[in-house]
Amino acid sequence: MKTRPLDRIDRQILRILQQDGRIANVDLAARVNLSPPPCLERVRRLEREGYILGYRAELDPERLGCSLLIYVTITLDRTTTDVFTRFAGAINEIPEVLECNMVAGGFDYIIKLRCADMAAYRSLLGDCLATLPGVLQTHTYVVMDEVRRDGALPLD
Repeated sequence: MKTRPLDRIDRQILRILQQDGRIANVDLAARVNLSPPPCLERVRRLEREGYILGYRAELDPERLGCSLLIYVTITLDRTTTDVFTRFAGAINEIPEVLECNMVAGGFDYIIKLRCADMAAYRSLLGDCLATLPGVLQTHTYVVMDEVRRDGALPLD
C-alpha cells in the first residue's frame, strides 16, 4: 500500500491518540487546529495505512489481581527454525505473557509477564515456562517498581 510521509499534523494526531484513544474527533480537531471533517479523514487514513494498529483500554493490574510484573529470559537448547516455531506457538498460548521478544545476545527470548504473586509465578514457571519446547534455561527478574510504563512512541 502506498503511503505518504507523515506531516506535522499527522504526528500531532498520533501523539494525542497515544495519550487518549477515546478523545472525541471535535476535541482532537481543535487540538491540532483543523475542522472536524479533515481531522477525521486524517485519522481514517492513518488507520488505513497502518500507522494506527488499534485502540484499547489501559487496565489496572493491581485491581485485577495480577500486580506482580516479571521478566524472564529464555535460552533454548538449539537455535533451529523448528525449535523457534514450536516455542513461539507454545508461548502464545500462555495468557500471563504480555510480550515475548527474540533477542540477540546471551539468551534467545525475553518475556514480560504478569501474575498474582510469587506462588502463582513459581507454579507458572515449573508447570509451564520451564517445560516449553526447547527451553534449556530460564532467568527471572522481578520488577520492584515500575518507574515508567506509558509506552508511547517518540514522534518528534
